[in-house]
Amino acid sequence: MDDLRRVNSVQLYTFWKNLSLGLLVIIALMAFSHILPFYASPIIAFLAATVLYTMLYNNKMRTESGCLVIVYTLLYCVVNYTIVTVVLSILTMWHFVSLPKEFLFLNDPYISSLLMNPVCLITCIVLYFRRRSIGICRECRLSADGLYERGKAGSIFRYEAYFQIRNLIYLFGFLTVAVWAYYEFIYIKLSLNSRDYYVFTWLNIISFVLDELYFVARYYNLYLDLKENDEIITQEELQDMTAKTYLRYYVICGDKIYLDPKSIVAGSEYKEVLDTPFVTKRSVNGIPIPEVRSIIRRLTGSADGELRFFYGRRSAELKNHSVLRYFYFLDGRLEDYQDMPVDGEWVDFEDVKRFYTHTPGKFAPMAVGDISRLATIILTEKMYDENGRRKVRLKSYSPTFTLEDVRNSALDFQDDKWIKISMFNSDTPFYRVKKLFRGKPKVR
Repeated sequence: MDDLRRVNSVQLYTFWKNLSLGLLVIIALMAFSHILPFYASPIIAFLAATVLYTMLYNNKMRTESGCLVIVYTLLYCVVNYTIVTVVLSILTMWHFVSLPKEFLFLNDPYISSLLMNPVCLITCIVLYFRRRSIGICRECRLSADGLYERGKAGSIFRYEAYFQIRNLIYLFGFLTVAVWAYYEFIYIKLSLNSRDYYVFTWLNIISFVLDELYFVARYYNLYLDLKENDEIITQEELQDMTAKTYLRYYVICGDKIYLDPKSIVAGSEYKEVLDTPFVTKRSVNGIPIPEVRSIIRRLTGSADGELRFFYGRRSAELKNHSVLRYFYFLDGRLEDYQDMPVDGEWVDFEDVKRFYTHTPGKFAPMAVGDISRLATIILTEKMYDENGRRKVRLKSYSPTFTLEDVRNSALDFQDDKWIKISMFNSDTPFYRVKKLFRGKPKVR
């Protein structure tokens, strides 16, 4: 499955382009707020937010957009800045608060960086600490099981997206301290001179330009490293690739699962990881069930097992590649299956759950995504009904499950219904209020 772990060059380019265009929007916002009349500042900010929203929407419609967390973050920064600017000016007009004229866009001089930098700083900090629960990441989790199964590309997008937000926190933090220190201790509140313009406007613009240049160099070097290690897939290679269907089988007997503890997966946290040894591929788009059953019977040497479909996904990087997962339940005693034709060992499912909880890096990335989906769906169905309400009102109730539960379950693991309920249910803070705005959950 090495092809699935390579990085699409277009996605890498788009990932960098999203950041660059987002920073250019912030630069343009600061520049036009300085060039145009002071009372046009909210309009400029609204237009900047519109551009970022359009970028976010258009990229979500494209398959090679990669991670959009940075665009999402910058959009919230600009929207919050616009709201704060307008609200403070209105409250001052109504004499609810009294602020210096530099904070109010209806007065001249209006210094936009005094509000923009701290508002963006706070927004970035909040989104960074909520990064696992923000909307754009939930959608990614639904469409691609997070980024776990996307191999090298997933690792890059996951790390770099959060690195970009941390970078914004440092940048807005520095600018907030610099601009406010100058305003409090050096600025003379009469009129703006050339030095004031440099600190309040050009310091921000220059800082973002330098940040832009830093990321150009960073991602160009990243591209060269990936290309040198043959981890880049070009558009020409994608066009020449034939369709492939990968099959992953999870062979189960009782409450034990057959895993290879010495699997080698590039980019894994450990040198050797746990993964199913029953993996194969066919150069076709889709495989009939009789052939799927025939393959696992040959791989295990057992014709009496029960085959059950788990779920399938198309590769986010390679659109003509797909991965299908199946369970293969074996009856009888474990001793009857000690001599499997492939390397591996029977692992107790309690150990699997312990490893997954404490050291998920011991599993192959795709195995982590599969276990996560399995556990989330089964446990959510045990805890909540289809409307997201708890079946057991006791908040400390924490169900568990076994592989026998998996075999006996009638759940459709391909359906995302229970994944969505796990993300939004009666345990969600302000659930009733949020539900009024979200409407009734869509249940398929």
